[in-house]
Amino acid sequence: MFTRILFLFLFATLSLPGFGQLPAFTHHTEREKPADTTSLQHFFSSGTLYGHSRYYYMLTDNIAPLTDFFSNSFGMGIGYETAPFKGFQMGISGFFIYNLHSSDFTKPDPVTGMGSRYEIGQFDLLNPTNKRDMDRLEDLYIKYSYKNLGLKLGKQHIRQAFINPQDGRMRPTLAEGLLFEYSGIKNFQAEGGYLFGISPRSTVGWFDIGESIGIFPQGVNTDGTKADYKNNLHSDAVYYLNLTFKKEKKFQVSLLNQTIDRLQHSAMLQVNSEIELKPELNGVFGGQYIEQFSLASGNNALPGKAWVEQGERARTFGFRLGVKNKSNWQVLANYNRITALGRYLMPREWGRDPFFTFMSRERNEGFADVHAINASLLKSLKKSGLKAELSYGHYYLPDVQDYQKNKNGMPSYRQLNLDIRYPFQQFLKGLELQGLLVYKGNLGETYGNNKYVINKVDMVLYNFIVNYHF
Repeated sequence: MFTRILFLFLFATLSLPGFGQLPAFTHHTEREKPADTTSLQHFFSSGTLYGHSRYYYMLTDNIAPLTDFFSNSFGMGIGYETAPFKGFQMGISGFFIYNLHSSDFTKPDPVTGMGSRYEIGQFDLLNPTNKRDMDRLEDLYIKYSYKNLGLKLGKQHIRQAFINPQDGRMRPTLAEGLLFEYSGIKNFQAEGGYLFGISPRSTVGWFDIGESIGIFPQGVNTDGTKADYKNNLHSDAVYYLNLTFKKEKKFQVSLLNQTIDRLQHSAMLQVNSEIELKPELNGVFGGQYIEQFSLASGNNALPGKAWVEQGERARTFGFRLGVKNKSNWQVLANYNRITALGRYLMPREWGRDPFFTFMSRERNEGFADVHAINASLLKSLKKSGLKAELSYGHYYLPDVQDYQKNKNGMPSYRQLNLDIRYPFQQFLKGLELQGLLVYKGNLGETYGNNKYVINKVDMVLYNFIVNYHF
């Protein structure tokens, strides 16, 4: 459906008189008439057309005799944003995906009965057999800018600590609602939003707030029974406000408050700082604190149907310490603690963890009583643009059978990531290659049950990605 809307819109726009036409030849003494920047024609014909194509190969190499999974996916999208007209702009974009050649996602591993965890996420989780008809209307918005105030209403990309693109598959998570930005006070910025729709990564549809929670695997309740809150939650909106004080690039304090209507409230305080140690070397420091509590009025009273249980609370804190060369490298050490107060919960459909210790392809959402520590080395070469990041971490989680603290049946693990990216220049500008290698080893008890192993630990995940932006 989005392709029809998008291309009809673009066709109508491109068909406007004067759009894309070469200027007529004129006599060298004739003065050209200035463009009428107040016309509707200028509003559309002076806009920006852009596109993105993406190829993604992914392979999960599980320990024998467990099944390996793989995927080959290709997609392309196109978008358009008008020129400003009295502060107003409009935008529209969409993307389609093809399953070129992948594992049969309807066939689970015969040992555990578990299916693909990562590769199925390249396509549509809600329809694993769909290989061709995967398209999504992504952006459809109107925005307004006046001095230091910006407003944006409609379907759009979003990036904040709890709701973000989590762009580790073919397409990111998107949101629908009204967002604002204000930067009219020196060293101060405010961002906020009222959201009433979410299109999670690994889906092709748009969902109400309550409907969007539970599309990803739901884990277990605190009594060990299988969670069943999908389509059983009643929530109409998400409200958030993020206040940031920033002094140049050396010091920043952010306070984020987010309320999921009738379900949960979360607050996060984060401090980031850089201190010059030598002319070319800075010290890097960070601190983070998160507090959560449930809003009982929105929880389903039926046993096993609640996402967050009545009276449930959670608390996490973390620290970062490192050094950074001002030109091309940095070394970081990170620690995060989720206390035993309760399970840290945030819809996995909405974004990645905000913790300093986050590493691509795993999360600590759904756990309590966690100690996580990791270190990373980042190196970039200015001339070629090549970037490489090497990360290693240990994540000590509750026992897989401690259901009150371990929602997702994940054992303690160690993880190694190697991420290399190369952007081409000159003739091939816009083309970028990325390779991501992930190893996860087991550090916990699995009780001889491979359902705690497959796609989780004792595995290697290979990712090769080609992006082209134009």
